[in-house]
Amino acid sequence: MSKWTTADIPDQTGRRFVVTGANSGLGAETAKALAKAGATVTLACRNVNKAQPVAAEIGPNATVAQLDLADLASVRTFADSCDGADVLINNAGVMAIPMRRTADGFEMQMGTNHLGHFALTALLLPKIADRVVTLSSSMHQIGRIDLDDLNWEARRYRRWRAYGDSKMANLMFGKELAERLAAAGSSTSSMIAHPGYAATELQGRSETVEDVFMKFGNKIFAQSAAEGALPTLYAATSPDATNGTFYGPTEMFGSRGAPGVSGYHKRADDAGVRDKLWTMSEQLTKTDFVA
Repeated sequence: MSKWTTADIPDQTGRRFVVTGANSGLGAETAKALAKAGATVTLACRNVNKAQPVAAEIGPNATVAQLDLADLASVRTFADSCDGADVLINNAGVMAIPMRRTADGFEMQMGTNHLGHFALTALLLPKIADRVVTLSSSMHQIGRIDLDDLNWEARRYRRWRAYGDSKMANLMFGKELAERLAAAGSSTSSMIAHPGYAATELQGRSETVEDVFMKFGNKIFAQSAAEGALPTLYAATSPDATNGTFYGPTEMFGSRGAPGVSGYHKRADDAGVRDKLWTMSEQLTKTDFVA
C-alpha cells in the first residue's frame, strides 16, 4: 500500500459513485480517476456550470446533478432524485471563509462540511451498497467540538478554528458511522480520508492577506490535487480498506505521498462527544439514520 497509485484501482466497471463537490480540485480528480477505472460517476455540485466541463472531459460515464450542501432543501431534493450508488464520497467543503450562514442558519463551514454531508448520508444510506467515504483534514487537529455553540452564535468567530471544528466533526462522524454500521450488522462501511497538503480551490477564499500566502504555498510546497485525491480513492475502491479507518498521505508528516493509515487527534475517539454530536446533528438537520 505504501506505493499505491491510481494504477492500483481495481476495475470499477458496473459500480456507481456519487462525489460531492466534483466540479474542481480533489473532487474532480477523484471523479476522473474513478471513471477511468470504469465507474459511473455522479458529480453532485452546487455550481453545475463549473461541473459540466469536468463531466465533458470524463465522457459518458459522468453525469452532473445539483446539490447545495448549504441548503437542506437542496440536499433532500438530490437525495430523492438519486436512485442509489455503490459508494458515496463526501468530498465538498469550504475552508477558512468569513462568517456566513447557510440557508438553514448554520455557520457555513460546519453547515456545509459536516451538517450537509450528515444529512445527505442519512438520506442516501439505505441506497448505498458498499461504503461511505468522508473527507476530513489534518486541520482537524485544531478542532474542538463545542456542543454548546456548534454554530458560532455565542463565540467570537474564528475562521480557522471553525474550519478545524468542521473537520473534527467529519472525522468523528465517519468513525461513529462505522461503529453504528458494524453494530447493526450492515454490509456498508464508513471510511475517512484526508488529502494532506494539496493545491485546490479551497485555498485563497479567506478574503484576507492570508490568501496571498496560501496561493504561494500551493505553488511551492503543495502536492497536486490528483495526488491529494489518492487517499480518497484508496478508501473508496480498495478491497483492503477497513471500516472506521482514517487514510491520508504517508510522507512529510502526512502532508504528501502515497496513501496509508493516518494518525489523528484522540479527541476524535471521545465516545460521549461523538454521540452527542450525532444526536445534535440529527436534530439540526431533521434526519434519522437507518443502517
